[in-house]
Amino acid sequence: MTKQNQGNNNRVVQEQPHTNFIWFSLELGFFAGVIWGAVHGFFYFMRFTVVVPGYLAEPFFRNSFLKTQPGYYIGWLFFIVFSMIASFLYTLLLRKLRGPWPGMLYGIWWWAIVFFVLSPLFSLTLPLRNLGWTTLISEFCLYLLWGLFIGYTAAIEYTDDRLREPKHALA
Repeated sequence: MTKQNQGNNNRVVQEQPHTNFIWFSLELGFFAGVIWGAVHGFFYFMRFTVVVPGYLAEPFFRNSFLKTQPGYYIGWLFFIVFSMIASFLYTLLLRKLRGPWPGMLYGIWWWAIVFFVLSPLFSLTLPLRNLGWTTLISEFCLYLLWGLFIGYTAAIEYTDDRLREPKHALA
């Protein structure tokens, strides 16, 4: 806080700290990739999805390698990098949007891009007709929550949504 004197009136002006846009978006993307990449691995090992956790690395590595333990970690790293890029784009273009809905729509948009555009182009996954409903719903929900995480975190940081939170909330 800084004080400014104007005559006899003492005014207290509260300055908002400025968030470094690039570091914020990269950090947000890193944690989105770590958290939701782990959830994707959990979904795969629990057989909610048949999409290998390293599916984003398919153009660079063989599928048989991506099904091994080192391949799992390489795929997780690719998902983290993908999340950092997607988070950067979101904070660059949409960070001033309020509420959870823009992030959810962003996640759905990425799900559609990955499964309807990139997957057929680069053979990231099986064809959609061969994936099954459980896989499609699991992947859809994963991307929806991933987008919500990115979008709502950016909304909290760059809009006044933080002011709507209860003042005496338990941490």
